[in-house]
Amino acid sequence: MSRLREQLETARTQHRAEVEKLREQARSARKEAEEAQSRIRELTRAARAAQTEADKANAAASTERGRLAAARSEGDAEVRRLRARVAEVEDALRSARQATREERSVDEARLWLLLETINQASRGLQRELAINRPDTMPADAVASEQQLASGGGAVGEPAVRGLNADDPAWLDQLLALPTAHLIVDGYNVTKTGFAQLSLERQRGRLISAMGVLAARTGAETTIVFDGNGVAAPTGPLPRRVRVLFSPAGVTADEVIRRLARAEPAGRPVIVVSSDREVAEGVRRAGGYVVTSALLVRRMSRS
Repeated sequence: MSRLREQLETARTQHRAEVEKLREQARSARKEAEEAQSRIRELTRAARAAQTEADKANAAASTERGRLAAARSEGDAEVRRLRARVAEVEDALRSARQATREERSVDEARLWLLLETINQASRGLQRELAINRPDTMPADAVASEQQLASGGGAVGEPAVRGLNADDPAWLDQLLALPTAHLIVDGYNVTKTGFAQLSLERQRGRLISAMGVLAARTGAETTIVFDGNGVAAPTGPLPRRVRVLFSPAGVTADEVIRRLARAEPAGRPVIVVSSDREVAEGVRRAGGYVVTSALLVRRMSRS
């Protein structure tokens, strides 16, 4: 009996231990379940909040899409309007160009008729007055006087008033004028461009360059050097180039001014010199003045 009681007590003890263990596990399970439920509630709230934010974002996106669609529609309408305006402007421009071409054509026809009338009147006046092309030019008379005064000089075959510029192309435009006469202050040019050469080589280089320029432009060209007892060149001169040496007691500047004054009013006269007195005298006579440096630059292009 005693042994049975001991076994029963042991069994009861083990049973209580098992029950306590099961109770502890039940408490842990309840606690975990409560924690899980709390976590589920939190996640549910977070999910609802996220859904709310997503709904707001979708609503905002939908609004923005509507705004962008409206802006795109307005932009497309503006592009169409601008294209239509550009087409109108292009049409107006084409019409204006056409009108301008027509007006220019009419103006050119009027100008041609005017020039042709003047040309025919000029030819008729020449026939009526029996005026033929002269064998000598005004500069030839001055050249003859200089030759007599200086004991002989070189004269080659026999060019616009009042401007001044610093572009060699401007000189070309002056020399392209009808019957232009180019008068060159010889040593003023050579000492500007190549003073290191001897005087003889300076003269030769300038005469040669002026021959090329005269051949290209057709302008009558006169080069004036100070005499100072220098013998005139004896060889042939380039076509349309005249070379003068001032006589004793007369400067090249004076000869240049006489040449400019000898020309009739209206004939283009271009004087190349950097001498201020020469330039002022030529301008008073109605001639164009070109600096020596400009002619030197023009010579370097030939």
